[in-house]
Amino acid sequence: MAFKGSALQRETVTMVLAGGEGNRLHPLTAMRTKPSVTFGGKYRIIDFGLTNCLNSGLRKIYVLTQYKSDSLNQHLYEACNIFNPELGEFIYSVPPQQKMGNDWYQGTADAIYQNLNLIKPQEYSWVVVLSGDHIYKMDYLKMLQYHIEKKADLSISNIVTPKEDAKRFGIIEIDEDYNVLSFVEKPENPPEIPGKEGFSFANMGIYIFNAQVLRDILLELNEENIPNLDFGKHVIPRMVEEHYKVRAFRFEDENNPEKPYWVDVGTIDSYYKASMDLLNVNPEFNLYDSNWPLRTKQQQSPPAKTLSHEGERVGRAINSLITDGTIISGGLVERSILGPNVRVNSYTYVTDSIIMDNCNIGRHAKIRRAIIDKNVHVPEHEEIGFDVDIDKKRFKVTETGIVVIPKNYQFKEEAVAVK
Repeated sequence: MAFKGSALQRETVTMVLAGGEGNRLHPLTAMRTKPSVTFGGKYRIIDFGLTNCLNSGLRKIYVLTQYKSDSLNQHLYEACNIFNPELGEFIYSVPPQQKMGNDWYQGTADAIYQNLNLIKPQEYSWVVVLSGDHIYKMDYLKMLQYHIEKKADLSISNIVTPKEDAKRFGIIEIDEDYNVLSFVEKPENPPEIPGKEGFSFANMGIYIFNAQVLRDILLELNEENIPNLDFGKHVIPRMVEEHYKVRAFRFEDENNPEKPYWVDVGTIDSYYKASMDLLNVNPEFNLYDSNWPLRTKQQQSPPAKTLSHEGERVGRAINSLITDGTIISGGLVERSILGPNVRVNSYTYVTDSIIMDNCNIGRHAKIRRAIIDKNVHVPEHEEIGFDVDIDKKRFKVTETGIVVIPKNYQFKEEAVAVK
């Protein structure tokens, strides 16, 4: 049975959950919500989910915010100015408004419940619910077509995961026809995929509901005083128990069908690992795919530039991502990501690091395995990432030795190692 994409798109509304506090990413989330954290030099984490929406033709989008949302709101305003209300397109940032009580959002399902007024069955037939803090490429229209073909009430997108890793996720148990039999959060003994021994189906936090069904189940749970705070813990198990048609959808990567890529950069180490992968010759996540263009705010900045002077003052960037407006003047940058308008001065050495917007790296400074957030001036001769004991006295250092310097950090003069 064929479906016209335009009709599906007109009758679909997307709810992006972007209120996460992101405590495990601290201090990168000290001043911003997790979806607003920079990734890949010029992007924010939320850009990848929003790009999926645009490339899928979904242009009716509500972004549900909560914690430290000013940076995210500004980014949405500056990056998503292509929507035309006259054509029924929109992207709105919606803060918690305590419409249903005196609480902020208590979970994923509660965020939708508190905004049920936005889901109007007379206008929308389907609701796409997704997280704003995951990195992946996905055509939601394929999943929507699957949802309709299977006459499902709820479809859940899943990624194949080795059973030994499945304990970290919500796991879907299915039969041979991809009907969902149960949903278990972080099980000790994850159920396997039928016919695929040693592998389980991990929930990606991407759901498609029939609009009326979503309203009915959330209102029903509330009326019965049954918790409806979280989709994985409360809503999905209830729908399975009451024999709603709940289907599993196998995630299809628009870049790499053989090895689907989906990452929740929930910790500093996972964020660093995913970032460094971008520097590989064949990265798992491809920023340079012209068939799946990534959208973000485009700053009016000059091109990146390297400057060499006499002797050893040779500006070089090797195996690195260098963003517009950045100048490497007589310094060496290796295997690093430099955001917009970064200055790397003479005799500086930066390796295996992430330097965010508007940072200035002073002369003779040495930086190794570090993440430096925006607007930081690193003094001359400073060394970061070479002596873990010294670094721990001033900064957060992860178990794997990644040093994290927070946004707007100001070095004390006495901390500078004068040589």
